[in-house]
Amino acid sequence: MKLPELLAPAGNFEKMQTAIHYGADAVYLGGKKFSLRAHATNFGEEEIARAVAYAHERGVQVYTTLNIFAHNDDLAELPAYLAGLREAQVDGLIISDPGILAVARREVPELPIHLSTQANVTNLESVRFWAGQGVKRLNLARELSLAEIAQIRQAATEAGAELEIFVHGALCISYSGRCLLSLYLTGRDANQGNCAHPCRYHYRLEEEKRPGQFFPVEEDSRGTYVFNAKDLCLLNRLPELIQAGADSLKIEGRMKSVYYVGAITRLYRAALDYWAAQGFAATLPQTFREELLKIGSRGYTENFFDQVPTTADMLYNGPLLSYDYAPVGIVRQVGSRPVIETRNPFAVGDRLEYLGRGLNNTEHTVLSLTGQDGAPLSRANPNTLLTLTLDPAPAACAANGLFRKKMAS
Repeated sequence: MKLPELLAPAGNFEKMQTAIHYGADAVYLGGKKFSLRAHATNFGEEEIARAVAYAHERGVQVYTTLNIFAHNDDLAELPAYLAGLREAQVDGLIISDPGILAVARREVPELPIHLSTQANVTNLESVRFWAGQGVKRLNLARELSLAEIAQIRQAATEAGAELEIFVHGALCISYSGRCLLSLYLTGRDANQGNCAHPCRYHYRLEEEKRPGQFFPVEEDSRGTYVFNAKDLCLLNRLPELIQAGADSLKIEGRMKSVYYVGAITRLYRAALDYWAAQGFAATLPQTFREELLKIGSRGYTENFFDQVPTTADMLYNGPLLSYDYAPVGIVRQVGSRPVIETRNPFAVGDRLEYLGRGLNNTEHTVLSLTGQDGAPLSRANPNTLLTLTLDPAPAACAANGLFRKKMAS
């Protein structure tokens, strides 16, 4: 059975490079306009062209988000922006707003349109409708079960449309991400790409006649993060999604760190390759579970995959779970003494783990650190370029690869 596309987030050029290095078949990115992740670094128009060229040289496709819900003022610049994306040779436009879709069909009819999950496709007739509007691919709503996805597959096949499924990442507490909570509380409109993420806030209760006197808000005595959903993780369910006819498996996370993007893309790439080699009836080795737990999360849920979520799919006692590993650097120059761009502090004598492709991890002790000026250092600080002397010397270190270390308890 053909493997689906693995689609990874690219919040900036560096994250895109890392996702490609660790096996993404395609990446999605946002420009400075029309994107629902306004606070990601995002890409200027010239940088989009550079990103597409970089990806295409490596056989990777690039999809660009134009997934805001537009107001009239948003439309004036849209035709020129679309023309720039056509010139950059992007491989698809991710759209949720019917008005933006209509303009794209008129201005750049040759560019494939992918319908965003924000459009909330939950049924067969919606699939037929959007395919009739010229949509090539539909990212289904996250509120669907496996059985519903399989039913929708038939309608999509008849309509000539592909199906894209979110398999990993943060979940909005609202319906498929169409949320007004941020706008109501902060004035920042989530549907215009400016979400303040109030679902992750720590809430307290104040009685109106007792100003300044706060009372704990508790749900099952577990805390006050009343809207905080666990993260989606369908790693173990990929064979079922593939058999149900998923064409693309999508990872959420344009706002996440380069380490997160690289580590999650690597994990899902390794899983797909494992099943391709062993057959879809095989069970993932324990190594995959261990690797998953080394990456920061809010805990994991399979969301609506088998049943409607319950309180067990929420994280009430904090915004994140604690985790034991932190990224320390990205390889910028390969060799027996690699040059890395640092992300977190580490020191001579520390044990580092290099994340090879295919979950091939190697451990190394830091023997020495050398700054750009050639001076020896005892400690690495973030956002510097350093040359590492490691024991053993890395044999398969590659540009854009990641090093991490286990943090002290």
